[in-house]
Amino acid sequence: MVISFFGHSSLYNCNDLFERVKKGITENISVDDNVVFLCGGYGDFDDLCARVCRLIKEERENCEIVFVTPYIIVGQQEKIKNRMSLELYDSIVYPPLEKTPLKFAISKRNEWMIDQSDFVIAYVEHSFGGAYQSLKYAHRKGKRIVNLAK
Repeated sequence: MVISFFGHSSLYNCNDLFERVKKGITENISVDDNVVFLCGGYGDFDDLCARVCRLIKEERENCEIVFVTPYIIVGQQEKIKNRMSLELYDSIVYPPLEKTPLKFAISKRNEWMIDQSDFVIAYVEHSFGGAYQSLKYAHRKGKRIVNLAK
């Protein structure tokens, strides 16, 4: 099973969100599932989800946590490394985005993640922004979705 995550870059008053993300994952996977977590690595929600995935991986052997980078350019990669904890991830993947302009790289990366996923966990409170657009895309693709903001 492949699970991806989408949410707002800044979170406020979400003290129980860590446990809700964990519950959203554990209630939707079986003990025998091989699970791949696709994480975006930007912002508060992405960081929280990667930390939940690391905790779940400590409890289960059949999980892999993948950082899906939207950029292959070294300068952009350095910005990412400065923002995130790479030790949370088992591997890094760059989807086929070579011809995508930088300003669209994150949204195209999100679409690629959704296309690969069986299940999407989201935290989308309002109807604008990149997280909302990704959620709409997941709905159009008929993915199973849990929006923890609702």
